[in-house]
Amino acid sequence: MIRILSVDDHPLLREGIAALIGHQADMQLVAEAADGREALERFRTHRPDVTLMDLQMPQMTGIDAIGAIRAEFPEAHIVVLTTHAGDVQVSRALKAGARAYLLKGLLRKELLETIRAVHAGQRRVSAEVAAEIAEHAVDDALTPREVDVLRLVAEGNANKEIAAQLVLTEETVKSHLRSILAKLAANDRTHAVAIALRRGIIEL
Repeated sequence: MIRILSVDDHPLLREGIAALIGHQADMQLVAEAADGREALERFRTHRPDVTLMDLQMPQMTGIDAIGAIRAEFPEAHIVVLTTHAGDVQVSRALKAGARAYLLKGLLRKELLETIRAVHAGQRRVSAEVAAEIAEHAVDDALTPREVDVLRLVAEGNANKEIAAQLVLTEETVKSHLRSILAKLAANDRTHAVAIALRRGIIEL
């Protein structure tokens, strides 16, 4: 019997997963959680074989929860379930210790097979996600400072405000923005923010 913990802040999605698992002779849903902190508590209590983890949650994000669980339980088998296929976010989740990355739109088709595969020690990434990773495999990554600048752009700050918040000159901010546009192949600031959100480089 594969014992499963389901973590998502949307009750309807958890109900759908519970229904899918409930019809399987080799699976049992042992606990549910609505955020990352609850996930860690439930994991400590139930020690599930496989954990299904959403990424966008209040309190503690899915990636932080994966890191926290894996720090205490290195053998934890975690499957990410998300609506986001952004390559940077995928990389963060896999580096944190997730063993599979599945888009929520594919749950009915691939969830049960993915749970069994991960329980057996395999790793799984859905085809759409793999394609996104491959597309950006040779891209130059943004530096941490460039990410800071872009996050402040996304919040609606002008160059002068960004310079003040990051203790930089306006010219340095402009230099960072030129580098960001080049690396992301973006036409302008707004386009750069849209690309960064889609790829999971920044979150709002």
